[in-house]
Amino acid sequence: MPRATSNRFSRTHPSSVKSAAAGHSKHNDNGEGSSSGVRNPIFNTERFGQHILKNPQIAQTIVDKANLRPTDKVLEVGPGTGNLTVRILEKAKHVTAVEMDPRMAAEVTKRVQGKPEQRKLDIIIGDFVKADLPYFDVCISNTPYQISSPLVFRLLSHRPLCRVAILMFQREFALRLVARPGTELWSRLSANVQLYSKVDLLMHVGKNNFRPAPLVESSVVRLAPLDPPPPVKFEEFDGLGRIVFSRRNKMVHATFMAKGVMEMLGKNWRTWCSLQNKMIDDSVSMKAKVEEVLSSTGYSEQRAAKMTVDDLLKLLLAFHDEGIHFA
Repeated sequence: MPRATSNRFSRTHPSSVKSAAAGHSKHNDNGEGSSSGVRNPIFNTERFGQHILKNPQIAQTIVDKANLRPTDKVLEVGPGTGNLTVRILEKAKHVTAVEMDPRMAAEVTKRVQGKPEQRKLDIIIGDFVKADLPYFDVCISNTPYQISSPLVFRLLSHRPLCRVAILMFQREFALRLVARPGTELWSRLSANVQLYSKVDLLMHVGKNNFRPAPLVESSVVRLAPLDPPPPVKFEEFDGLGRIVFSRRNKMVHATFMAKGVMEMLGKNWRTWCSLQNKMIDDSVSMKAKVEEVLSSTGYSEQRAAKMTVDDLLKLLLAFHDEGIHFA
């Protein structure tokens, strides 16, 4: 199943005045910026490259989209100063917030201190990618851009599966999650996520909703894991996708004929034969075996950019029937 893999999460995000190429920085959601649009009077946003969500209606809409039930336990990733948190606490039974910055965690604690909501809130200070997560029904996240992909795949691999996740990302990342085959943004990420979940675009959030305004736009998606998930090993599906999407606009046949690909598949096939106690015939041509699979499935002249999740699954099954694996 999907596994989150990432470098250690750091809050030292590049600020908006540096480069849009730095990606989607953490949008904290309380407080006011200075007239320069860089520094927050309470938190050193210049140091952390943070952008303060200044539109309370956006925060309320994100929570409303989760359709929370009074019995729900919610996981919030990156609560910032708690603008989403206090709204979630109004509707949910319990909230576990995972926050890397101890200063932000202290601010969230202050906002509920002495109130009934205090008993409904637990805060984990640390790296979401490495944290031990409790049971949760719903996840809501104003996602730090460095952990966008690890967050998605950790949610899809977590057991038991959550019912739904409402997640804000850098817009391009969000659009890749919901992209369809044949479109410019259809990718290995799109296929991997859509194999294990139903994902929908909920709304765009303009940069003017933050202070200081980032150079990148944001979008909110709803991700509902398929339960039960399809009986497909993620490592196998992702391994196939890694090959076919490496040259997404080339014919699949040409992509598989690359020397490195053929060597890897040959090694995997010999490993599979050994595990199955099958005699390895040194005269077998891996190139011929791969070409036969591609020809029999009709995908030899197909382009990855147009292959659907079902197409990829059909091709994966055909390779497995020949003992050819990708992980």
